[in-house]
Amino acid sequence: MESQKIKGVERVDNIEIYFEHDQIDDSFPTLVLLHGFLSSSFSFRKLVPYLTKEFNVISLDLPPFGQSGKDYRYTYSFRNMANSVVQFLKEKDIRAFSIIGHSMGGQISLQLIKSHPDLVEHAILLAGSGYQPSYSEKMKMVSYLPFFSFGIKRYLQKSGIEKNLKNVVYDPAMIDDEMRQGYLGPFIKKHDIFRALGRMLRDKEIDLLKEELADIHTPCLLIWGRHDRVVPVNIGQRLHDDLPNSELVVLEDSGHLLPEEKPEEVYRLIKGFLGVAK
Repeated sequence: MESQKIKGVERVDNIEIYFEHDQIDDSFPTLVLLHGFLSSSFSFRKLVPYLTKEFNVISLDLPPFGQSGKDYRYTYSFRNMANSVVQFLKEKDIRAFSIIGHSMGGQISLQLIKSHPDLVEHAILLAGSGYQPSYSEKMKMVSYLPFFSFGIKRYLQKSGIEKNLKNVVYDPAMIDDEMRQGYLGPFIKKHDIFRALGRMLRDKEIDLLKEELADIHTPCLLIWGRHDRVVPVNIGQRLHDDLPNSELVVLEDSGHLLPEEKPEEVYRLIKGFLGVAK
């Protein structure tokens, strides 16, 4: 059965949200995919072809990343981004779904579940971030300076795409030109994203606390890479301890970028977790 892929942009909460919707059959369950920081729906390109065997799949570019809006007037807190995702899905008449969140997308997924527990049937966190504080008041004040966005741009340029990609994968041999361009592309077109990142720095709230995580009873599958240098395995273990209805699986020979590094293994784990018939 071939999927129907719809790509587009919807305006939600005064921001444009880019989406890709692989619709197989109305009877199939729906998965919503949320990417990580400095990334986009591009990061799921290897995983989606597996998922569309049994699921309808919606991949979103979270503002201000990818092809979504970068308006500095939008509130880039995780809680507000989660609410924008919910509004987007309601406008698409999607009232029940399971969610897959990678890295930052994992924390946004938890924020969404906390606010709307009735909507999410299952959650899969791929190296989901957690236990991070908000930025210091001093850093937030500095972010108001007129040239702060240029400082962010210079910092990212100095670190370089190659260094950043090598930091998120276990085997650097997998890095190719498609991968480089896919992650770098959105940052070389407009300066708006760097202004939005400054706003995001100010808007970021503290991640959900232990007591808040304890109130989340949605079934959660936590998948981690053994050699994750960005969100190490101990964060996954803490989340597993604090989320009362969770299980943790650690994949060997993998780093932080699980959808790129281990798409087939991740798919099989998701399929088993969601109880899809073989």
